[in-house]
Amino acid sequence: MERILRGIAGFVVLLSVVLLWSSHEVDLLRPTWAWLTAFVGINLLQSALTDWCPMMWLLGKLGVRRAGA
Repeated sequence: MERILRGIAGFVVLLSVVLLWSSHEVDLLRPTWAWLTAFVGINLLQSALTDWCPMMWLLGKLGVRRAGA
């Protein structure tokens, strides 16, 4: 269920970037905060497909424990 949730969230985030671009509110060829949003969406989809999240890995290396661990 968590992987499906991440996939849906990633799709919605990327859809918002596409809708923003298609409404001509932002030019994706120029640096904007929309690129950060797109990066988050891509990372969510990648996490849903591979069940590996770079931020979870980084937090683990920094000593942050998972809930219930």
